[in-house]
Amino acid sequence: MTENNLFMENPDKRKIAFIVNPISGTQEKTHILKCVHERIDRDIYVPEIIHTDYAGQAVELAARLSAEGYFAVVAVGGDGTINEVARSLVGTRTALGIIPCGSGNGLARHLQLPMEAKRAVEVINEGVTGFMDYGKINDTPFFCTCGIGFDAFVSLKFSESGRRGPLTYLEKALVEILKYRPETYEVETDGSTSRYQAFLIACGNASQYGNNAYITPQATVTDGLLDVTILEPFTVLDVPSLAFQLFNKTIDQNSRIKTVRCRSLHIHRAKPGVVHFDGDPVMMGQDIEVDVIQHKLSVILPDKVEKQPLNVLHLLQTGLNDLKQLNETIVGEIAQTNRKLAAKGSKFAAKGNKPAAAVKKPSKKQAKN
Repeated sequence: MTENNLFMENPDKRKIAFIVNPISGTQEKTHILKCVHERIDRDIYVPEIIHTDYAGQAVELAARLSAEGYFAVVAVGGDGTINEVARSLVGTRTALGIIPCGSGNGLARHLQLPMEAKRAVEVINEGVTGFMDYGKINDTPFFCTCGIGFDAFVSLKFSESGRRGPLTYLEKALVEILKYRPETYEVETDGSTSRYQAFLIACGNASQYGNNAYITPQATVTDGLLDVTILEPFTVLDVPSLAFQLFNKTIDQNSRIKTVRCRSLHIHRAKPGVVHFDGDPVMMGQDIEVDVIQHKLSVILPDKVEKQPLNVLHLLQTGLNDLKQLNETIVGEIAQTNRKLAAKGSKFAAKGNKPAAAVKKPSKKQAKN
């Protein structure tokens, strides 16, 4: 762990810490830290920069900083880093700040925080705070989304891949989507139980997974409610419309989708398996409890939000570019696999075409036996 005090302690200024996850996302962090050094308001803050050395360390650091009376702890990373910092700030007077640089940045995008480091620091300089809800899945905090089923399975594959970025996530999703089999779940909300065969069940405190993929498009972080999206079995012909609606904020209008809004829910499944919280996979048992806790996290927000119209054409173009890169990757992998298979086939053919003299004959003793 490295620590950098940029300015001398001043009781008239607010203490603020930036916790940096050096391995989150695909961005290099040097330019982000340069923005912090150059643009943080020196008349307001006494900043400190801390780099994490291992998973989970941000939880410990944020807890210590909050206990020491810091005005804010800023997560410099993705949703996983934000989760670690935020879980130690719930119920405290210390605010969560975000400089997004992860693979998806779901919570930052939902809060309409800038994706550029320079503008993110400007928001922090404004120092405007508000309170937001957070959720728990079997007592594990989440701030954006949690889920069970296919999205959790892909999160596990993504974490095992050793590569970051939305293209990797898209690759894992496309490779697995036609092989994954829906499961049967019993879902209890407000005293009533329903049975679903579902591809996935997503619970949103916020509206999206990240990268503007809106799995619970009507969710807000201030209503004290969970938005639940249940995706029932579908065919390959449904995939284009589901993908379009996911990025067009209209997936809740799809005929394959069931939606529920509740304060808590209980999910029972046939066997233990993987779930995800804010994109991080973890194994849990057959019974899953999901709850929302209202207005318990202070967060730094933009003073003014300019609502941008959803540019579907831009999103589609981005998706097409990603698909083009993915196609090149998959074609390359298929070609490499075919070459290996062809080489093995040549070896087997060579063995089968050996002259009779080269074939070892059994000995007289072996022949008798």
